[in-house]
Amino acid sequence: MTRPIRVLMSKPGVDGHWRGIVVVSRGLRDAGMEVIFGGFQSVDQIVESAIQEDVDIIGLSIHSGAHVAYTQRIVKLLEEKGVKNNFMILVGGVIPAVDVPKLKEIGAANVYGPGTIIKDVTDFIEGNINLK
Repeated sequence: MTRPIRVLMSKPGVDGHWRGIVVVSRGLRDAGMEVIFGGFQSVDQIVESAIQEDVDIIGLSIHSGAHVAYTQRIVKLLEEKGVKNNFMILVGGVIPAVDVPKLKEIGAANVYGPGTIIKDVTDFIEGNINLK
C-alpha cells in the first residue's frame, strides 16, 4: 500500500481571493490526498512549511499578478536549500496564457486557471508524481 500524496496549499502574499484554493484543496482531499492548508504565507514560510511537513507538492494560488516573481523566489529558495527536486510545484490563479511557458521554465510542473476541473489536476498529479 502506498502512502497518500501530501500537498501544501498556500497563497504567497495577501491578495484576498480564497475561493479557488479552498475548492482545489477540498478536491485534492476528496481524491485521497493529505492537504496541509497554509493559507496566506510569505515565500520563506511556504518553503519552510513544505520542508517541515515533508510534502510532495507545493500548490500555489496567486491572483495578485505576481505569479512569476513568487514562483521564481520559491524555486530559488528551494535550490538554495538543496531540496528543489523534492517537490512538484503547481501554480493556479488568473494566469495569462503568455506566462504559462515562463512558469514552467522556472519550475512549475503545471499551471491552472479558473474553471479547471479538479479531476484534471488529480490526474496530472497521479500521472507525474514521484513519491519519495
